[in-house]
Amino acid sequence: MKFTAQQISEILHGEIKGNPLVEVYKLSKIEEGGKGSLTFLSNPKYTSFLYSTNASIAIVNKSFVPEKDINATLIMVEDSYKAFSKLLEFYNQVKLNKTGIERPNFISDSAKLGKEVYIGAFAYIGNNVVIEDYVKIYPNVFIGDNVTIGEGSMLFAGSKINSETVIGKHCIIHPGVVIGCDGFGFAPDAKGVYSKIPQTGNVILEDNVEIGSGSTIDRATLGSTIIRNGVKLDNQIQIAHNVEIDENTVIAAQTGIAGSTKIGKNCKIGGQVGIVGHLKIGDNVSIQAQSGIGRNLKDNEVVQGSPALPYADYNKSYVHFKNLSKLMDRIDELEKMLNAQKEINEQ
Repeated sequence: MKFTAQQISEILHGEIKGNPLVEVYKLSKIEEGGKGSLTFLSNPKYTSFLYSTNASIAIVNKSFVPEKDINATLIMVEDSYKAFSKLLEFYNQVKLNKTGIERPNFISDSAKLGKEVYIGAFAYIGNNVVIEDYVKIYPNVFIGDNVTIGEGSMLFAGSKINSETVIGKHCIIHPGVVIGCDGFGFAPDAKGVYSKIPQTGNVILEDNVEIGSGSTIDRATLGSTIIRNGVKLDNQIQIAHNVEIDENTVIAAQTGIAGSTKIGKNCKIGGQVGIVGHLKIGDNVSIQAQSGIGRNLKDNEVVQGSPALPYADYNKSYVHFKNLSKLMDRIDELEKMLNAQKEINEQ
């Protein structure tokens, strides 16, 4: 796809300084710009690169005053960072705006497809699946029986959506995600042999949920595992059976949440956090990276460590952790002094 400076300025409501007919077909960092690329300048410390860049078009603030000649055509806007972000969003929409049904694939006769959907090659769509308008299903996606996918959602290549799953509107499922597999449910007998507990529930994703690559969300034993509106999950996250994550919570990569834990609204959970099962995490909680959570957390708590401590307490304690060897040396020295004084007193 190629765009002229004139077309871009119309999208951004900007002013052109240079050749309005120059074309670009790719995006680049300002320090790596080449012919045919579009870049932007928002941070003043990168200004020097604007004079040397080979990019064909650069987006800059209207307040920018060049000190020497610039080869690139400039598009001048009120806020270059926001303008470039808007352009990225537009570019992404154009790039992903696929429709139609590619072959080969399998689509059950009982499946219902909305208007202007895209189904990529080698996709599998099972019985009684409902795919609403403008959904995009990329190649090698598996969709099991009785799944519902809401309007405008996107399922990228290789994602697996198992039976009975409900996906809301405008959700994004990245490559390699697995939703709706059996939860980890086993019961030992008297000999310690484990028998599988049937997992008969499902997974519900509400609207505007995004799931990062390689993440897994298990179906409930009974009822539903629920990911509510606006939740964003990073890559390689494990959500166990019957977990509920409330609105607008964000979770970073490699976090694991054990079964039946309930997490509140607007929480921020760092990478590599482990949360044991059957806990209740309140609203607006922040959990720092690599923390281990083994207790309920109240609204607005900020914790760190394993086992996790209140954030301020952890930082105070960490000062002592770092100095443990010095403290032990001081204790040893004090013990020697006390023993020496004791010997003198006994004499």
